[in-house]
Amino acid sequence: MIARSLTLAAVGASLVALAACGEKPQTMDASARKADATPWSVSDAANPAYRAPGWKDGDQAAWEQQIRQRNQAQNDYAR
Repeated sequence: MIARSLTLAAVGASLVALAACGEKPQTMDASARKADATPWSVSDAANPAYRAPGWKDGDQAAWEQQIRQRNQAQNDYAR
């Protein structure tokens, strides 16, 4: 009886240990990948409340200027 219980326990443990071997890889294929948009391009669905005044959509120079202005406003040494 004890030998049978130990055998069943060993078989059960080996089945649990081998269960992970059948897992499929969880990588994305090339068709599911999507290129990121540039930070200065904003969709029409963006909330206008979060847009800075004077910032133009799609203008990289205006975007960089806005980032510099925000960073300077947070600079403790410039205050």
